[in-house]
Amino acid sequence: MRVSPAGPGAFTVEFETAEELRAEHASNLSAGGLRLSGASKLALFSTLSVTLRAPGGRAATVRATVVGQLPDGVALAVEGSPEKLMEALLPAGGEAPAGGEPQAEELAEAEEAVDVERAGSLWDRIRALSRTEKLLLAPKADRSERVLLLQDNDPQVLYALLKNPRITLDEVYRVAKSSFLSYQVAELILKTSHWIANQDVRVALVHNPKTPPAFALRLLPTLPESELRVIARGAATSMALKTAALNRLQGFTG
Repeated sequence: MRVSPAGPGAFTVEFETAEELRAEHASNLSAGGLRLSGASKLALFSTLSVTLRAPGGRAATVRATVVGQLPDGVALAVEGSPEKLMEALLPAGGEAPAGGEPQAEELAEAEEAVDVERAGSLWDRIRALSRTEKLLLAPKADRSERVLLLQDNDPQVLYALLKNPRITLDEVYRVAKSSFLSYQVAELILKTSHWIANQDVRVALVHNPKTPPAFALRLLPTLPESELRVIARGAATSMALKTAALNRLQGFTG
């Protein structure tokens, strides 16, 4: 299996044999996962476009999310049906054809190439925007644009993203973990009931050293005992937070 970059946020995975593809399907793809070797610098929860190529030329492009770090790369969660993906890559007979692809397959590959090119163009366009243009775009950005804007180092851009009515809970979680979190961004998350009701978002804020201590202390009583133990053992961002966690644990056991 050979992995190669195909543009910003895009990769191509080529399988040399049908057996190699079946092995990856048995161990990962069948469960909606994929091992992407040689890509260890990808951020957790970033969204990728991955083109899988079977021997013989068949290909399929899927959306995937980075869900874990591996010793030699990252683990991806792949969207879509694993069965349909395998049907697209391997014909019913079991072996990928050695000859040319049917016209429909050629059209599909052409569309995939356009998608990769579009991803690269989008990255270039977002990167070229001025700060003002990013602030104007963020509240109305679509999913692909938000993925790129979430990586911006300007807290005001993150704040503007939170004003986007289409922002997802997963994206809010990524903002809560951001090293560019500001007081205003943390406050907006804290005041938005359906965001702060999510335990993962609360945990992310408490563990983020950029979260104002008063906010973290306010959220601490809402965390489960297991998380309090993690904080008390040294994962706290401040001594006050660690002390508060220890005090609550004593209350649980006292």
